[in-house]
Amino acid sequence: MSAPLPYKSALIVGAGSGISAAFARLLGAAGLRLALAARDTDKLAPLAREVGAHTFAVDASDPQAVAQMFGDVEMRIGAPEVVLYNASARSRGPLAELDPAAVQQALMVSAYGGFLVAQQAARRMLPKGSGAIFFTGASASVKGFALSAPFAMGKFALRGLAQSAARELGPQGIHVAHFIIDGGVRSGPRPVPADKPDSLLDPEAIAQTYMDVLRQHRSAWSLEVELRPWVETF
Repeated sequence: MSAPLPYKSALIVGAGSGISAAFARLLGAAGLRLALAARDTDKLAPLAREVGAHTFAVDASDPQAVAQMFGDVEMRIGAPEVVLYNASARSRGPLAELDPAAVQQALMVSAYGGFLVAQQAARRMLPKGSGAIFFTGASASVKGFALSAPFAMGKFALRGLAQSAARELGPQGIHVAHFIIDGGVRSGPRPVPADKPDSLLDPEAIAQTYMDVLRQHRSAWSLEVELRPWVETF
């Protein structure tokens, strides 16, 4: 039997239909009060109804919007004790042809937004000496692929943020962890090929790992967990 979570409320920023939805369902089943935040909250309505969550519209790259969102969340469910930053943005193409404005926006969402959310979360967790801040990474967190420099830049920066925050906040009772999702994730538009079972990461399995890390004893906290399908070759 799993140990009960030591947390009562959670906020997911960059909520959607994949990993974050699976995590929200597990958090809701564990009895946590939930807040889901994204640019487009209309898409969150079915999930919010299912898990009993409040929804909040936010541009994660805007400092004032993030601060306002945390204030609104605090009024509805209390200061979030678990915060997952799941937002990211991409700008693909040859390096010589990338639009600088699009690259800047990708970095703002993937990395700067993570900082803004972590900062607001830390300000609320530090006085209590407890809490958890999680970041969703990707293969691009550790290796930059051709035609995808902006995504790698943002994810490398997010990983650096997680490492620095973990070393600063861990000794103050706040568990910071970064998850490298190293492979394709199964979804409706991207089903698992019939001839290659379990060749794509199952979002529910990923979410279960997030929950397992939430339950870790502080004497053995994970800073980083890498998840990859059993058939992965790269």
